Amino acid sequence: MPLPDSSSTPFDAAPLVLREARRLHRAARSDQLSTALPVLRRLIAEGVLAGTSLPQLHRARHTVQRKHLLRLLAAEAGHTSWEAWRPALRHALPQDLLHLRLHGSGTFNTWFATEDEARRAMHGREGRLVRVGWHAVWLAPGSLQALQGAGPA
Repeated sequence: MPLPDSSSTPFDAAPLVLREARRLHRAARSDQLSTALPVLRRLIAEGVLAGTSLPQLHRARHTVQRKHLLRLLAAEAGHTSWEAWRPALRHALPQDLLHLRLHGSGTFNTWFATEDEARRAMHGREGRLVRVGWHAVWLAPGSLQALQGAGPA
C-alpha cells in the first residue's frame, strides 16, 4: 500500500484503508491456509469475531464480510469502530497508517505486548513506536524507511 511521500501533509486515507480491507477480505476467504489463517487469527485476536475458534472460523470463512475487516483495521489503529475511525482518516498523516504496512512487510521489527513496555525497553534508542491494536512495534530507522518507501503490500 503506497503512502504519500510527505509525512507532514494530511490526506484522505479512507481509500487506502478500503483497499487494504478488500485485500484482507480476499485473503480471509482464500482456500490457501497460509493466506487465510493470518487474517482469521487477527480477526479473533482483536475480538471482531470473538466466540469462535480458529478451525471453526476457517470452515466458515465464507461468512467473513468486508465490515469485519474494516472493524479489524479500526481496532488495530486504536479506534472503537470503523465508523469512529473514518472521519479521522479525512485528515490523516502518512505516519498514522504505518501499522497497516507491518503485517507481512518482510522487515524485522521488535514487537511488544503493550506500548508502555515498548517505551521502557527501547528508551534512548533510535526509531519509532507504532501502536498496532493493544500491541506496539518498535521500528528501527532502516525498517521505518523500508515501510515508508515500499510499494503496494
